[in-house]
Amino acid sequence: MDFFTNQNILLYLAAYLISGIPFGYLLAKQFAGVDIKQAGSGNIGATNVLRVVKEKDPALAKKLGAATLFLDAVKGMVVIFVAMALGAPESTLWTIAVLAVLGHCFSVFLNFEGGKGVATGFGVLLVLMPIPSLIAIVVWLGASKGLKISSLSSLIGLAALLIASYILYPEVPGIGSHAPIWIIAIVIFYKHIPNIVRLIKREETKVI
Repeated sequence: MDFFTNQNILLYLAAYLISGIPFGYLLAKQFAGVDIKQAGSGNIGATNVLRVVKEKDPALAKKLGAATLFLDAVKGMVVIFVAMALGAPESTLWTIAVLAVLGHCFSVFLNFEGGKGVATGFGVLLVLMPIPSLIAIVVWLGASKGLKISSLSSLIGLAALLIASYILYPEVPGIGSHAPIWIIAIVIFYKHIPNIVRLIKREETKVI
């Protein structure tokens, strides 16, 4: 079997490479003339785009932040929808989901650096496990509004998703295991370690 004509392999490569596109970095550079990797927290996600661009143009910051959030969420979803259309099994879909998060967090286009995986992770999980993901998004939105700390709100939403997934799906349909969800959660948690350190020191910046 030819490696580069195997459907699953092509889907896996597409998931990793497409999800590795650093939309936040590209949008901020193109439309605001800002290198977000060298400003704010240095992260390529929507929160840092909003925070950094806001210093120059608050209205533009909201647009670019929203665009980054949307694009980071859908880039993993797109490959999953393609795989579904091709009749790929659940195991393949979950592998795509994991690779999408890895692609965003460890992008080949940024020397294997990247974002924190929240938008991309929630995007793929919204497709594969919609109800727990919607619960988590509601929790995340509530925490964001109350705490105004992006990192902490994201981690609370992640915890809500894990809990809801076990309550609603003791065995994940098609694969019988929560392992892919845990891999995604661990990657997101790992990428948030600097934020957690700042939270402990009470140095984490609020999003106002």
